[in-house]
Amino acid sequence: MAKFNRIQRRNLLRQAEGYLELILLFDDQWPLEQDQVQLLADRSLECLDQLETRFGSSARLLYLKGQVYRILGRFAQAIFYLTESSRVDESNVETYLALGWCYKRTGRLDLAVAALESALDIDFGQAITHYNLACYWALAGQAQLAIKHLGIAFDIDSDYRALVYDEPDFDLIRQHPAFQTLTTVIV
Repeated sequence: MAKFNRIQRRNLLRQAEGYLELILLFDDQWPLEQDQVQLLADRSLECLDQLETRFGSSARLLYLKGQVYRILGRFAQAIFYLTESSRVDESNVETYLALGWCYKRTGRLDLAVAALESALDIDFGQAITHYNLACYWALAGQAQLAIKHLGIAFDIDSDYRALVYDEPDFDLIRQHPAFQTLTTVIV
């Protein structure tokens, strides 16, 4: 019976993840209509609710619920589940990235920065964390901190250079001499 429960749990988790993946997979090139997003998100939540009812909460389940609510733009609910997930598993960088993303969209740059600093404590070497932190510091008008983290992101993964030009988060610091120097360096 325990093996059957483990298989059920794994299958429900895979289904929930699959629905999320369908929403996000081609989002940049071929975004889904909102009603399609809602349908897939609802199906993911149904799987996650079944999991929670039958097997209890886990960090992964809470993280996935947070991701679903983040996708739906229900940031308060997303923050709740992501925060709970981070309490259960303090070592998941993706949870802190998602929290930062939600906090930014609720106007809480201070909490967005704090979430990403927690992610850096876990893994300093992820370019996405430094890049997002640079965005948040730029929005807060902290050019030096933004430039510092942007430089680290570029050192880790130079592909992030291509993102800077279309990123409105950097608009407040684009004229800063150090920003211009950093972003015009030929690689």
